[in-house]
Amino acid sequence: MAELTQVGIHSQPAPAAPSGTADKQVFVTAKAVGKIRDAFAREGVSGGLRLGVLGGGCSGLSYQFKFAPEPRPRDLVFTFDDVRVFVDPKSILFLDGMTLDWHDSLIQSGFVFQNPHATKSCGCGTSFSA
Repeated sequence: MAELTQVGIHSQPAPAAPSGTADKQVFVTAKAVGKIRDAFAREGVSGGLRLGVLGGGCSGLSYQFKFAPEPRPRDLVFTFDDVRVFVDPKSILFLDGMTLDWHDSLIQSGFVFQNPHATKSCGCGTSFSA
């Protein structure tokens, strides 16, 4: 398994993290952190990466990730080196314990979601059932 970087939840002034989410975590490998950092530099944006879950996709739920300038008031904020990851309270229910990794192969390169809540996933790896 790839090496994980240290994770921490930034405390936010107000409002506090939603009840029951303070002990939730997501993980991002060092390789994925590097790819996120590269994408931010290439696109000329700053802020953080928003990770979320949306209804839809071939398996019922799909992963969402996009650039976000700032966290929303109720987001959990995870920091990996200088990369911040924002997760909303509803999505953390499906993402708690998930690891975001980057894999390179001859056939395909890209982000890989290793999610302990996924009972089934599609071939592309971007949708799942919980």
